[in-house]
Amino acid sequence: MLAVVAPGQGAQKPGFLRPWLTDPVAADRLNWLSAVSGLDLEYYGTEADEDTIRDTAVAQPLLVAAGLVATLALFPTADDVARIGAVAGHSVGEITAAAVVGVLSAEQAMVFVRERGKGMAEASAVRPTSMAAVIGGKEDEVLAAIEAAGLTPANHNGSGQIVAAGTVEELEALKANAPQRARIIPLSVAGAFHTRHMAPATARLERLARAVAPQDPSTRLLQNRDGQVVASGADMLQRLVGQVEAPVRWDLCMATLRELGVTGLLELPPAGTLTGIAKRNLKGVEVFALNTPDELPAARAFVAEHTPSDPTDATEATR
Repeated sequence: MLAVVAPGQGAQKPGFLRPWLTDPVAADRLNWLSAVSGLDLEYYGTEADEDTIRDTAVAQPLLVAAGLVATLALFPTADDVARIGAVAGHSVGEITAAAVVGVLSAEQAMVFVRERGKGMAEASAVRPTSMAAVIGGKEDEVLAAIEAAGLTPANHNGSGQIVAAGTVEELEALKANAPQRARIIPLSVAGAFHTRHMAPATARLERLARAVAPQDPSTRLLQNRDGQVVASGADMLQRLVGQVEAPVRWDLCMATLRELGVTGLLELPPAGTLTGIAKRNLKGVEVFALNTPDELPAARAFVAEHTPSDPTDATEATR
């Protein structure tokens, strides 16, 4: 069984989309998504520097667009998507995942992520906030230290990695009182995502979502709140709205993938973060990090190895 996953903010790197623009179809697709989002995604994905693409209002549409361009190249038809056993995204990657399985159209996804990015950027500007990964240590001690500093455990990324989020002062307090055998690594993000600090963005998305008509997913779609499969497009849309303030339980997503019997996990570009986490937490599951169009032949072989030849074999399992 194949799982396809989409990374979240922080995975972007300067120039990561440059190889995709050598493919005319991918270049045209990116041009269309740029028009929909109102951002020059070609520039941001090829020429912009690290600080520029760190901007939440830029990074989030750029990440979703990258995932959609790669999905079109790897899974060009609805039948191709239907063969995927499960799809999931980390944080903003959930919007990519929702578009992959048809809950949102590509155009709806780009408008939604544009407004999400703007809303979160504006919320982040109210007060200096950020996030830091806590690597190692005992989980109960790590959570206690995060709570003592007044922070939120915003991401649970599997064994040995919890991301704390809050004000800059709270993060400094955590660093000064780090749990035993744990390292505190600041993340390249512009705010305390998935915490109460993002409340203004939630209000913005609630209003936007009232005009969206989502579809039910065409194959299994996992979501970050509790890692379970969500069957309703309307339910998924509401989860996307609330997600900006809610912790990301990627650990529970991986637990569900394990229970489903996933044998192969493919990460959409910019890939590497989630395949790295999977290597540590999903022993025995093969992984593929797709980053350039040159890797598409190998990616197609990987997909074929882990998917049924008849799409009904996969879709029946979702019912």
